Amino acid sequence: MIIDPITLEVLTQGLISIVREMRATVCRTASSVAIYDAKDFSCGLFAPDSQVVAQSEDIGAHVVPLPWSVRSAMEKFGADLRPGDVILSNDPYTGGTHLNDVTVIFPVFQDGRLIFFPAVRAHWADVGGMVPGSMSGKATEIYQEGVRIPPVKIQEAGRINQAALDILLSNMRVPEERLGDLQASLASCRVAEKRIHEICARYGVGVLLEAVRLDLDRSEARMRACITGLPDGVYRFEDYLETYIGGNFEPLLLPLALTVAGDRMIADFTGASPQVPFPVNSTAAVAAASVFIAVKSIFDPAAPLNQGSFRPIEVNAPPGSIVNVQRPAPAGSHGEIRKRVIATMVGALSQVVPDLVAGDLCRTSFHNLIGGYDAKRRREWVHYEWSAGGNGAFRENDGPSAMATIDWGDLVTVQSTEVIETRMPLVVETSRLAIDSGGAGTTRGGLSMQRSMRVLAADSRYSLLSDGAVVPAFGVMGGLSGVQVGAWIEAADGAIEGFDTPGKIAGHPMGDGSVVVIRAAGGGGYGDPLLRPPASVQEDVEEGYVSLQAARDLYGVKLDAKGVVDLVTTEALRRRLREARFTLTTVLVDDSYEAGAVSRRRICRLHPSDAAIAGLQADDLVEIDARQAAPLRAWLRIDPSIKAGTLPIDQVGLTILKILPGQRLEVRRIATVILPQELLARAAE
Repeated sequence: MIIDPITLEVLTQGLISIVREMRATVCRTASSVAIYDAKDFSCGLFAPDSQVVAQSEDIGAHVVPLPWSVRSAMEKFGADLRPGDVILSNDPYTGGTHLNDVTVIFPVFQDGRLIFFPAVRAHWADVGGMVPGSMSGKATEIYQEGVRIPPVKIQEAGRINQAALDILLSNMRVPEERLGDLQASLASCRVAEKRIHEICARYGVGVLLEAVRLDLDRSEARMRACITGLPDGVYRFEDYLETYIGGNFEPLLLPLALTVAGDRMIADFTGASPQVPFPVNSTAAVAAASVFIAVKSIFDPAAPLNQGSFRPIEVNAPPGSIVNVQRPAPAGSHGEIRKRVIATMVGALSQVVPDLVAGDLCRTSFHNLIGGYDAKRRREWVHYEWSAGGNGAFRENDGPSAMATIDWGDLVTVQSTEVIETRMPLVVETSRLAIDSGGAGTTRGGLSMQRSMRVLAADSRYSLLSDGAVVPAFGVMGGLSGVQVGAWIEAADGAIEGFDTPGKIAGHPMGDGSVVVIRAAGGGGYGDPLLRPPASVQEDVEEGYVSLQAARDLYGVKLDAKGVVDLVTTEALRRRLREARFTLTTVLVDDSYEAGAVSRRRICRLHPSDAAIAGLQADDLVEIDARQAAPLRAWLRIDPSIKAGTLPIDQVGLTILKILPGQRLEVRRIATVILPQELLARAAE
């Protein structure tokens, strides 16, 4: 069958238009603030073999893993599907993301033939579990994260499975909202079914399905051409996720070996930390989808997304690891694993295409949950907040501030104060960009959002599931790190209360009138900060993005009493800062890692005299940087057996940094910024 290019494009865009209409239906009919106002949902069209055929401005983190869910549903029901059947699922182990993301899969038949699956994946604000909002920072097994729904027919032959629905809603907080969200997803899929039948009536099923095949094939060809343009080789990077074992901080290693071979790419995560009874694990579907999102965003961002783009890419995520979690370990950290996998892809590709990558995006999806019982309104309530972080800087410009990252689609990242205060017993006291939160660079990393919310209900609890409270977003090409995630409580009497496990909080009680302050992570910088135009630094100070101290200490820019750049002093200051950088000569060793409680971590071993010169202490988190790609992170050990002036490093580290033994590397301390300086001063008083 031959289809002319115009008809092909009309049908391609027609399917995308159906998805857009699905999205509009969900927005207009959903019950949850997180869905109708903040747009934490996605829609898509899928082929019977599970391939994603069309999506629009949806959240890549939802849509790209969805084929695994469709495949699981088909494996379970297969030939048993009939018109009027609808499948419901949220099971991470069968292709889901986390339990809050509940998926409706809606078979569409034409003349008795299954031709498409419209699907909606929407974040339900609560699905049960140990804390309001379901996402606990300290869950030890998936059963504490809510109700796990395997693929089940929630509707059969047009009739709702009321018994199953009653069981589910009885185990969820605010069940009337959950029912409204389900009905919105069903309505959206019915709209898609109607539009698909209209296209079939006009063009015929055969023409439509052939257009789908051609569209997938051309996306595949385009991606293969992009990969073919890269030099063959194995490119490596490594990153860490954060957990607490026995109350002690424990970084979990996530290494990547990225192989480029002709028109194929293989992302191998062999060596990733084993899964742990703590919410830092996610599924193979999420890990693979994160690789796909990174490749699509870097090499082919303009073309519509469908499964064809991902055919040339293979992902190896070892079972039982943090990137391929197995039952019964918790799986709620899909956003954290996703962003770490994207970060390792960025780090590896910065060695190949530095002009196409950006600094690391904010480290986390930053799941903040507040809820409890509102005595005044006599009902349960749950607020889900994800104040946006900063995006990484790129060669041409600064990273966007408090804006959706590449895996978030058009998700609203500054939620409406008016809606929150109308629907919840909360007062939003401040919403602002956090000063100095973007990583310094020739182009600056995006700033993160900081929000303060006063709780007006006595029986309330706060939870946080995030990453990046210790290890921040890295810069590239000499750019510096963004600020870490921060969260604290300001009690009604003015006392400041932090947390002993930053980034991981479970059901912390909050008194009536207390304020929770949440600060997302900043994006990494791009390029040497001392090369940033002084006028840009002056503008940043004027806008409140950068403090006078950071302008002086990080950018080497001195402003006079009128706030104008002092060019003579600035030039001298930049020269002194450049000369003061602490560098060491690399020495090749067999291994640069140290075993922890459950994982390995990279170690930076320095002679005591070198540590003293650099002002470093044992266990400091440091960056090792050659300013040619992305840096390494390591934990400091002071070792008198190391020759002064040298830095032992293994071959993996040298490969990541693109240097040879005998070359010099910069070592710098990464400051941990949990509370702003003004709050630390207040707490000390």
